[in-house]
Amino acid sequence: PDLIRAMASALTEYSAQRVAQPVRTVLEVGPDRAYFGVMPAAIDAPAAMGAKLVTVYAGNHARGLTSHLATIILLDPATGALVALLDGRYITEARTAAVSAVSVDHLARKAATRLAIIGSGVQARSHLEAIRHVRPLADVRVWSPNAARCEAFAQAASRETGLPVRASSSAAEAVAAADIVVLVTASPAPVIRDEDIAPGTHICAVGACRPTQREMPTALVRRARLFVDSRAAALVEAGDIVIPIGEGAFAADHIVGELGSVLPGACEGRRNAEEVTLFKSLGMAVEDVVAATLAVERAEAAGLGTRFSLS
Repeated sequence: PDLIRAMASALTEYSAQRVAQPVRTVLEVGPDRAYFGVMPAAIDAPAAMGAKLVTVYAGNHARGLTSHLATIILLDPATGALVALLDGRYITEARTAAVSAVSVDHLARKAATRLAIIGSGVQARSHLEAIRHVRPLADVRVWSPNAARCEAFAQAASRETGLPVRASSSAAEAVAAADIVVLVTASPAPVIRDEDIAPGTHICAVGACRPTQREMPTALVRRARLFVDSRAAALVEAGDIVIPIGEGAFAADHIVGELGSVLPGACEGRRNAEEVTLFKSLGMAVEDVVAATLAVERAEAAGLGTRFSLS
């Protein structure tokens, strides 16, 4: 809950243009075109500055490593001196889900209780944990292409949360009549169909962070009331948006606004119970910096962490 509140504040500050943050720099590395992103940000309130170095190597699973790895560097905004080094993998996992929970809290219907998750990896777990803090979930369905992994996730999630989590036989079955749909896959092509999404659904689209990848068909994105974390980044990186624009399905102004503008009421969110709302999440450096700052504050208060000097 504290992280959800911190992410809401960070999003608001970003959309109010009180954050210094460029669109991330991305390198494609090696014959497999692995992803290496550099993400710096500075924010005045809470005062924080730093950067995340993130990599995505699809072949890491065969090496016994997670595909997504990250390191976060925090600097003193007053002096530029090094404050902390943190493993960024879990922070990325947690802050991404917390931001999605902010979108659910402000864009999903208040009576939403049915959640569908497409994907069964670490983001599926973190999103279930975060969203249950903003809506009283009564029915959770999950689907992923690996049936055994999907069933294992459903059973583990049921034990850990006490919620009724069920594995579905198809994506269409999972999203049928869902109030909230979470897309957390590594798929470069759509994983759901427009006709399977009921009126009034809120969608958190988290995968497909490259301009050539997409998790949703054009018809669904065109039908939905579309919000993003960063308009500048979405128009460069989000294939779910970039591809339909290239097809001529809609223009850049199809993006209603940034989530950080919805929170203070500067941008109207959901207008009625029937429209489909869509939050396309790419992840921002300010989210990482604020989340890491919260982690360091908690570590210092609890006497955790290892102190070191580079001098």
